[in-house]
Amino acid sequence: MLIEIVNRHKTGYTQLSTIMKKTHFIFFSLLIVCSCKSGTEKTRPTIETISESVYASGIVKSKNQYEVYSTVNGIIDEILVTEGDQVTKGEPIIRVSNETSKLNVHNAKLAVNNTNINANADQIKEAKATLDLARSKMKNDSSLFARQSILWSKGIGSRNDFDQRKLTAKNSATEYQLAGLRYHDLKRQLTFTADQSKTNLKISSSLEDDYVIKAELAGRIFKILKEKGELVNTQSPVAIMGDANDFLIEMKVDEYDITRISKGQKVLFTMDSYKGEVFDAQIEKIEPLMNEQSRSFTVNAIFVTKPPVLYPNLLVEANIIIHTKEKALTIPRSYLIGDSVVTLAKGKIRKVELGLMDYQKAEIKSGLTADDLIYKPKP
Repeated sequence: MLIEIVNRHKTGYTQLSTIMKKTHFIFFSLLIVCSCKSGTEKTRPTIETISESVYASGIVKSKNQYEVYSTVNGIIDEILVTEGDQVTKGEPIIRVSNETSKLNVHNAKLAVNNTNINANADQIKEAKATLDLARSKMKNDSSLFARQSILWSKGIGSRNDFDQRKLTAKNSATEYQLAGLRYHDLKRQLTFTADQSKTNLKISSSLEDDYVIKAELAGRIFKILKEKGELVNTQSPVAIMGDANDFLIEMKVDEYDITRISKGQKVLFTMDSYKGEVFDAQIEKIEPLMNEQSRSFTVNAIFVTKPPVLYPNLLVEANIIIHTKEKALTIPRSYLIGDSVVTLAKGKIRKVELGLMDYQKAEIKSGLTADDLIYKPKP
């Protein structure tokens, strides 16, 4: 009897202990649920302006910015400018040393001086004197032949004298013609040689001019990429130049977004150099050829609101505005589940239809009203 009472007591104690454990577990679970529920972020849709945009990264570039190349190979003899200098079109920037070119120019000048008509005046005078002498001899022999012909017609003199005078007159005429040809040919040859020497001098001077690297356009020297004594070639740039006052934004747009970009679209951009400030720009040009390595297109924009101070290669983060809608019903994108569902009170879910979206907000076209309370999903 005592054992039975003890066993009943133990059994009751065990049941009570089990009930207390279950109660404690349920209370703890409810506490967690209530705690989580009270800490869940919630909000209501708001009516505001929303814009859909395409993100693009880029840099600031000077308008007409370009790399300066040498047209010849050689060693830099002298750098004629410093970074930051303003230069005019055609102004020398760098001089490349080349002794062979200088010697060629010197030889060409000597050739011009040596083949000049004035330098060969003695040859022309000699040829002219020979021509004049041949003319005089021809006239004299012709006169003698004429006299001999008169005598021969009167039966005076021998046949041999007549034939001799005739042959001498003919030879003199032929010699005069040859002297004239030699004279004119000499003048023509000297003129040709002189002109050819002048042309060679121009070519040599032009080649020597290639050893002076000049500015193709007026602008500012942003960067000198070489030093004195360094080797230059036609493949590597020696300097970077561009407009000192006119800048643009060069952006890279992914191939998946390029079809949504068009000229004239608004661009909002920020810069590390101007923290917290947002500036406006406008699409000016879309380069049609895609970069196969980055799978992106180059898009240029001009400033609408321009930062006060700009330098080439400053980093830019931009959003190209595709569409804008005023008085749109929006919610934070972080409240969406799978871009199509939101959570209501008591864990209920509702499917919504989305419209425009940016990186923070989404437009609700249907499924919610401004009075609905939605909860942020747990990560």
